[in-house]
Amino acid sequence: MSDDIKENISDTGIWMRLLFMLLFAAIFCIIRLLLGAVIVGQFLWVLFTSQRNKPLLGFANQLAAYLYQIYRYLSFNTELRPFPFEDFPTTATLVPDSIEAPTPEAEINEDSKAEKAVDAATVTEEAAEADKADTEADDSVDAGSETGVENDDEKKS
Repeated sequence: MSDDIKENISDTGIWMRLLFMLLFAAIFCIIRLLLGAVIVGQFLWVLFTSQRNKPLLGFANQLAAYLYQIYRYLSFNTELRPFPFEDFPTTATLVPDSIEAPTPEAEINEDSKAEKAVDAATVTEEAAEADKADTEADDSVDAGSETGVENDDEKKS
């Protein structure tokens, strides 16, 4: 073994990280189960009340952010250890507007987005028709072929 490898193997920092990774992997599994229970609870709440439970939404948001922090630590994307070594994620950590209902301004924006989508679809359809016309004009493949590829036998006849 080279000296670098021996030094890396004897480094206590990497072994401590392994212990923390095992700890956070176990926490990750437990939090996933808890988040699954919150999801089921939210579904049942909506099923019976036709409204989302805001405290559950916030808690689910915090759990998702915490899972993301753990995932980043486990995958070596960060050296910051998640909770309890850092603060637990707040409700606004991920998507703060996920709890709020749409406003009239948002509905107006949705309408303008729909109009833009229709305009884009029209342009796309026109482009597709132009491509189809070009393809039909340039296509030298046998029109009876299902795959668009001619056999050697078909070329001879």
